Amino acid sequence: MLHAVRDIGAAAGRGIHADARRADAVREGAREAAARIVGAADPRRVALVSGATFGLNVAIHGLVEPGWHVVATAADHNATLRPLQWLADLGVIDLEVVPCDASGLVDPDDVARAWRPATRLLVFSHASNVTGTLQDAAALAGIARVRGAISILDAAQTAGVVPLPSGDWVPDVVVAAGHKWLQGPEGGAILFAREGIEPRPLVQGGTGSTSDDLRMPTDLVDRLEAGTPNLAALAGLSAGIAWVERQGIGALAAHGQGLASACRSGLAALPGVRLLGTGGGEGPPIVGFTVEGYDPADIAVLLEQIAGVQARAGRHCAGLIHRHLPTAAEGSVRLGFGPFNIPDDVRAVIAAVAAILDIPDTDTVDPFPSPTQVPRWQE
Repeated sequence: MLHAVRDIGAAAGRGIHADARRADAVREGAREAAARIVGAADPRRVALVSGATFGLNVAIHGLVEPGWHVVATAADHNATLRPLQWLADLGVIDLEVVPCDASGLVDPDDVARAWRPATRLLVFSHASNVTGTLQDAAALAGIARVRGAISILDAAQTAGVVPLPSGDWVPDVVVAAGHKWLQGPEGGAILFAREGIEPRPLVQGGTGSTSDDLRMPTDLVDRLEAGTPNLAALAGLSAGIAWVERQGIGALAAHGQGLASACRSGLAALPGVRLLGTGGGEGPPIVGFTVEGYDPADIAVLLEQIAGVQARAGRHCAGLIHRHLPTAAEGSVRLGFGPFNIPDDVRAVIAAVAAILDIPDTDTVDPFPSPTQVPRWQE
C-alpha cells in the first residue's frame, strides 16, 4: 500500500506513462487475486468495488426489473435487505423475506415454498454476521438456477475463511468484502458476475476506455468501475489475498474455529450466558452471546475495561435475525477470532465475563488445559 501511494501515485487505466502502467499492474494483480478467491475463470468477470455494501447495491439495483418478486432471508445483512426494501417501498419489486430458525439457519424448503411465477431474484448471505451460522449456499443457489432466476450471494462474512461455493450451483453473483477475512484494508471489495449476468452500472462516468462514446462501456469491468480506482486499497487487497493463500484457508479456518469453539465452551459454563448459533465449526469463527440481566452494550464496555477485549454490541446491521433468536430488544455481543488471536485472548474473554458475573477465577475452567500449537504465521 505504501508503495502504491508513495512510489506510484498514478491512476490505473488513465495513462500510458510508466507510473500509470505500474498502477494498471497493481489493479489487475488485485483482480486476478480476487478471481482466484471467488473461483472465476475469467478475471474480467470480477469488478473491484469500494466495499461489499456498494457491490451488493450495484448487483441489486443493476439487475432488478419492475414487477419482479424477490426472495431474501431474515438471516441477511442490511447491506442487502435495505436496498431491497427501498425498491419495495418504491413499488419496483415485491419483496418476500423467508424466516430463519433460532440459530440463524434458513431452510431451503422455505425458500422453495416462497417461490412464485414472478420470482426472478434470490438474495442471501453465506453466513450470518450475528451468529456465524453457515447457509447451504449450493442448495439455495440451485433453487434459483433450476427455476430460471438469478441468485446473489453476500459472502462478506466468509470469503477468506470459508470456501466459497463451487461446482454446478455457484451463485450468479458473489460479493465479498476485502477488509474482513481477506486481510485487506477498507475501500476494496469484490463483485463477481458469471457470464450472461450483466448488472447495469450504479454510477456512470469516466472509465479510461471508449471515451468518445457517452454511453457506458459494455465490458463488465469498465461498466462497473467508473471513476478513479483506490489504488492503495487494491494493493492492500491483493497483498491480503496473497497472504491468505500462502497460509491456506483451511489452516486459517481451523485456527479461528478452534478459538471460537473454546470460547463458546468456556462461556457456556457460566450461568446466565446464552450462546447464539450452533457453533458447528463450519462457518466463520464468530461467537455471539448475551448475558442475562445486562445490556449487550454494557457487556462490550466492561469487556474492554476489564480485559482490553474489543467486542461489538447491538443488532450488528442485521435487525431481522434478532426477531428469530430472539434478541430483538437489545441485540447481542459478538466476538470474531482472526488469525492473530491467541488462546490467551479466549481466556481473557471468559475471565472478564466471569468477573462481570462475580464468579471467582477458581470456579472457571481453562478452555485450553493442554498447550496449543502456535500457527506458523505467528511464529
